[in-house]
Amino acid sequence: MAALDTTIAPAPSGPVTSPSFADAVRVFARIGLLSFGGPAGQIALMHRVLVEEERWIDERSYLNALNFCMLLPGPEAMQLATYVGWRLHGLKGGLAAGLLFVLPGAFVVLGLSMIYAAFGKVPLVTALFLGVKAAVLAIVVEALLRISRRSLRDAVEWIVAGLAFTGVFFLGIPFPLIVLAAAAIGFLRGKAGADRPQVSVPISTSRTLLTAALWLAIWILPLAALAYLLGADHVISQIALFFSKLAVVTFGGAYAVLAYMVQDVVGHYGWLTSGEMLDGLGLAETTPGPLILVTEFVGFLAAYRQGGWGMGLLGALVTLWATFAPCFLWIFVGAPYVERLNHAPRLASALASVTAAVVGVILNLTVWFAIHVLFGKVDERMLGPVRLLSPEPSSVSWISLALSVLAIGLLFVLHRGIMQTLALCSGLGLAWHLLAVGL
Repeated sequence: MAALDTTIAPAPSGPVTSPSFADAVRVFARIGLLSFGGPAGQIALMHRVLVEEERWIDERSYLNALNFCMLLPGPEAMQLATYVGWRLHGLKGGLAAGLLFVLPGAFVVLGLSMIYAAFGKVPLVTALFLGVKAAVLAIVVEALLRISRRSLRDAVEWIVAGLAFTGVFFLGIPFPLIVLAAAAIGFLRGKAGADRPQVSVPISTSRTLLTAALWLAIWILPLAALAYLLGADHVISQIALFFSKLAVVTFGGAYAVLAYMVQDVVGHYGWLTSGEMLDGLGLAETTPGPLILVTEFVGFLAAYRQGGWGMGLLGALVTLWATFAPCFLWIFVGAPYVERLNHAPRLASALASVTAAVVGVILNLTVWFAIHVLFGKVDERMLGPVRLLSPEPSSVSWISLALSVLAIGLLFVLHRGIMQTLALCSGLGLAWHLLAVGL
């Protein structure tokens, strides 16, 4: 590959392999430790590892599962990992993949939340993750190129991707509406009986209802028991109720729900200030795991301020339970139906159109992330119905720009792995900070 060639090689051909449970646990643990960069970077990482390197799921099934997860409330990347784990090893595979995706980041966010509660902002941690964010930007760009080349097959799908980006980035249209519009376009384009034969995948309705009832109980009963023991007005009860409601309305990812969360956390409950909310989002952005882990930061601080360290730990645990238990409910109930949808030609066409819209959303995340990594000050202004992000040129972070260029060179030109790229960029970010402090 000469210079900065953006041509992406096709995924390796060959049959899908079936790993042992131990191998699956090992790989999903690695994904959990490296899942920086929000949904775009995490989707790219899983595509690289699960589709290209391990070949545990084929390209079409991966993208169809991604489409399905984008329709659900909650963190789509975590749910995608859960789905792939379920395909490989059923219930235990789904649980292992989902938990391993969340727990490394949850432990890191908890540790940083405790440090924040005790000392406030820690410049050394900020410097360490400066390089991480720069590397993640390169990973997100790589994801955009790979997925767009493989997903956009004709002019209509390119147009759908462009319209999705415009709708999300400039107009602030809710993502579920964009998904519905894209699905409608694809459904109308599809021809009944074409492309694939109609295949009936047998699914037990009673088993589906039993699974739904079981996971509803797992989600709700422990939280209800705590509320009964502590009283409805206790901060832990309020955390359980608030984040359970949030888990049902988080369509479009953490950014889409941030305004709603800030309004209640800052304005209604008074748990945190708006500045502390932004600090929490910054911690979640620069740690592995889904961005919605910002809720753990909120739950810990809210409970800590009411009852000290023990109460803070309970608040973090309740927040994680209320946020992620519903994700297993959505996947274990809906996953058996994904392949049935894919075998219906009109629905398969609708899902392909949704994939095109997802490319537009990943472009939105890429541009948003790039602006906020490279510039320290970004203003938002409205021009009629159009939202414009205006970075302040004088606030450009030259060290972030240099590290991002380095990461692009490592990934695209030298073909280094994600682990090497993250380690080198984070180490250089930390070294730059120590040098600056020394000077």
